[in-house]
Amino acid sequence: MNCPNRPDNPRARRRREQHRLFWVVAGFLIVGGSAVVALAYGPRAVVLGATCLLSGIGVLAILWGILLLIERWVE
Repeated sequence: MNCPNRPDNPRARRRREQHRLFWVVAGFLIVGGSAVVALAYGPRAVVLGATCLLSGIGVLAILWGILLLIERWVE
């Protein structure tokens, strides 16, 4: 992944890590949350639960985007 002749860019690495972690958290919320909803309320409630979880992920994405814009504005 990293070439030995190329210097390391910590900012780019941090951005990649944040992006990857966001998608891991979003996937965990959808998969884990849907599984919990299915166990608690049955498989018919999974569609509504997944819809609510997706809207929550959308709110998180908007907040993450705002923070990303503020970070770029400050730099």
